[in-house]
Amino acid sequence: MIALIMAGGSGTRFWPQSRKNMPKQFLRIVGNKSMIQLTVDRLLPMIPIRDIYIVTAANQVDLVKEHLVDLPPENIIIEPFGMNTAPCIALSIAYLKRRYSDDTSLVVLPADHVIRDTAAFVQSLNDAELPASTGHLVTFGIIPDYPATGYGYIEAGAELSPGINSVTRFKEKPDLETAQSFIAQGNFLWNSGMFYWKLGSIWKAFTDYLPQVITLLDEITLVWNTSGINTPIDDIYAKMPKTPIDIGIMEPAAKRAVLPVKIGWSDVGSWKALAELSPTDADGNSSSMFGTCLASKGNFVNTRKFTALIGVDNLCVIETADAILITSKDRAEDVKKVVDHLTAKELRELL
Repeated sequence: MIALIMAGGSGTRFWPQSRKNMPKQFLRIVGNKSMIQLTVDRLLPMIPIRDIYIVTAANQVDLVKEHLVDLPPENIIIEPFGMNTAPCIALSIAYLKRRYSDDTSLVVLPADHVIRDTAAFVQSLNDAELPASTGHLVTFGIIPDYPATGYGYIEAGAELSPGINSVTRFKEKPDLETAQSFIAQGNFLWNSGMFYWKLGSIWKAFTDYLPQVITLLDEITLVWNTSGINTPIDDIYAKMPKTPIDIGIMEPAAKRAVLPVKIGWSDVGSWKALAELSPTDADGNSSSMFGTCLASKGNFVNTRKFTALIGVDNLCVIETADAILITSKDRAEDVKKVVDHLTAKELRELL
């Protein structure tokens, strides 16, 4: 078993802490280690560091080396620029096929998720091996705790083997009423964005469902073979379709399976999500430092100064050296719109 960690994102929903020069996966959001360090740590009981690979943007390579000092430099796969998860994973698999055989098992993980039950997570990797060995593309479905509207869903179908189900369909982030109906039906799972498959199986899936990607990878491989692995491939990679792996591969795939798991998972995709992971007082308020909340409930405060809230509910208040964010928890997903605004105004010092 080998692992691929996707670590090239910008984490725009975690602005103002997440910036281009220090995106979310390199922040200490939970605990005393960065998100990417925690992701590697939970793999080490199963997979040695020599078999863990990071795919990241060219401008984040130095950060990866700084945070993962034991990672062999050749285990960093450089994506010239972001083109969504299908090209990112495909490029990585082309790289890995130069080192490993088609029957090698590969787990694919984002770098910035929280998983609190490491033992259950490790067991889930073992459980995924059986369906992967029969050619299935396996995704990990999180058994939901509540009708979340911030996650996509997977509808589980017939049982393929004990604890493993077929996938009926993938559903995008629903509204509250739809999410409630999913929970009531009992066979819907949160889409974790984590996968497990054999190198040969996923390569065949790209050949069958995204053949244009394979054509471009053949060109890239030719460059690697003739000019070296560090030769720029920007012109070729720019032709890749900007397709998510779910839409490009998992939705049309004939052999796909979902493993329902309960592993203390969160994608920590927004300040609201982090608030849900943080300890609170009797009124549901959480603060990163000494402050006070008077006649206020359900607030999350992450500031550098003493902060007092009076008569307000369900806010996220975030401060950095050069910016302050105040948002209702229900609008926390919209923080990325602030980043869009800053980009449009060319306020690069705040990005």
